[in-house]
Amino acid sequence: MGTTILSFQNRVVIETLHNEGRSLRYIANYLGFSKTTIFNELHRLNGEYQAELAQTDFERKVSQRGRKSSLTKNLKHLVEEKIQVQKWSPEQVAHVVGIAYKTVYNWIDQGWLDVQLPDLPDHGIRRHRAKEKRGTFSHGRSIEERPHKIETRQEFGHFEADTVPSGKRKGQAVAAFVERKSRLTIVKRLHSRDSQSMTQAVLELASQLQDKLKTLTVDHGKEFANYQTIERQTGTQVYFAHAYSPHERGSNENRNRVLRRFIPKGQPIKQSLLYLHQAVQAINTKPRKLLYYHTAQQCFHQYLAS
Repeated sequence: MGTTILSFQNRVVIETLHNEGRSLRYIANYLGFSKTTIFNELHRLNGEYQAELAQTDFERKVSQRGRKSSLTKNLKHLVEEKIQVQKWSPEQVAHVVGIAYKTVYNWIDQGWLDVQLPDLPDHGIRRHRAKEKRGTFSHGRSIEERPHKIETRQEFGHFEADTVPSGKRKGQAVAAFVERKSRLTIVKRLHSRDSQSMTQAVLELASQLQDKLKTLTVDHGKEFANYQTIERQTGTQVYFAHAYSPHERGSNENRNRVLRRFIPKGQPIKQSLLYLHQAVQAINTKPRKLLYYHTAQQCFHQYLAS
């Protein structure tokens, strides 16, 4: 009894045996189905059971299975206009419309929208990046469990963390930390792009901030595989963003792009700690509109003292 799907031939046998007055148990044993399956099949139609009508009813219901698309004609025109004319991203459109952003990407992939990858702000680059070669892991606390006050940047002390590799030689990287409320960037040189080096960098940061380092939001890169050690030794909860969702760590992504101006891809990271310090100072002392033209450094020290 590995399946409960009846064929048309099965239905003909059921009709024949039922008309002969055979019991449910007899028909079920004869065909190798459960009595429940035979009972439900005999009651598929109102009135006398007929194999041909039962098969037609089955095929009609199968054709209606599956979730129906929410893409209406008006919604299609709206999404296309926002992306093609107003140059919105699928994430922005999804937020305004009230649907999952992946749904918009699915509509594009399936050809339901007259939108091509070059129409997207990033030209679809993020969807076709090479797979991460250093490996990932799938454990840890999901970002879905992260409190709302962290998402809305209501509280100080919640950081995003990532690595910024540079140079062609394996292992050259820095750890970049961004405090979500003040947007302050803290950079630490890593001896290697592995979990041991990253764990040491986080422990050093926690020691410097004392009890002000409350949470970390990271990706599933293997440099964060020792998250349990971090949580145990610092009391800091670590949250993991979904795969291929850089927008969930938007502050990190933004600051990493700025860091790239000082640490270009393909060029080795300068050994001088003074150089890194000057680069971070330039980032943190720049007035920002979203901070009402205060600097990240000013906001960070204000929140740190309060």
